[in-house]
Amino acid sequence: MATELMWWPSPAKLNLFLHITGRRQDGYHQLQSLFQMLDYGDSLNFDITADARIELITPIPGVANEDNLIVRAARLLQAYSGAHQGCRIRLHKRLPMGGGIGGGSSNAATTLVALNHLWQCGLNVQELAQLGLQLGADVPVFVHGDTAFASGVGETLTPAPQAQKYFLVANPGIEVSTAKIFNHPDLPRHTAPINWQDYRFETTVNDCEKLVCTMHPQVANLLHWLLEYAPSRMTGTGSSLFAICDDQNQAENLLSQLPKRCHGFVAKGCNQSPLQQMLDRVRNANQTI
Repeated sequence: MATELMWWPSPAKLNLFLHITGRRQDGYHQLQSLFQMLDYGDSLNFDITADARIELITPIPGVANEDNLIVRAARLLQAYSGAHQGCRIRLHKRLPMGGGIGGGSSNAATTLVALNHLWQCGLNVQELAQLGLQLGADVPVFVHGDTAFASGVGETLTPAPQAQKYFLVANPGIEVSTAKIFNHPDLPRHTAPINWQDYRFETTVNDCEKLVCTMHPQVANLLHWLLEYAPSRMTGTGSSLFAICDDQNQAENLLSQLPKRCHGFVAKGCNQSPLQQMLDRVRNANQTI
């Protein structure tokens, strides 16, 4: 398939739980979480050019291209690998900004993975993940592409396959600043670590949830509504929440009943992200040519 016709998935994730177990001297928080990959997200198209220019054709309102993680990821890979090519990038945005479902981090990871292939840089997954960590703590999990248990600052990953579930992911239409939440004095920072094999939804929490609900009543109200219908929790630092559904029909029914000014989507959990699935298909197709 011609590269200008290819759209690379940039999937969402959920934090099925999020425990903050400490804070390092450099200010980064130590945490434990279970990153659940979803089959829904943004998508990116890369038109490879002979010159070294990096262009984002579809800018995000309010975000300067120079600050966009997509552009920063492309330039970081270019500088690290010595690639002489450039690209024109198009983004089809479906995930909300500041939603806690990894939109920006996933965009960066897709950029690294796709351009590593398209520019033929030859970097392995570990090298790409280390580059991604320079852009954000959540980028490595999207580079690896597995539903995984995370520790450290989010960069130490252990694949942790989960039984397939459907999720309603809902957002009250507001953005939550991750920096403000992690810098807030009332954020719990001393939750006892768990063994990842002992994970159960019922015995875990999101340590950011109470604080975000206090600061943003819209999140609290939506969570209260979801809990009437299914086990539910906030993901990341919000503002998105998720409900664990028995099947797709239950999730679709909840989506149709969302309160006013709220929006959302239905997604299926997957143990390998759509990005890695596509990379495997592209590689296999190239090998048969």
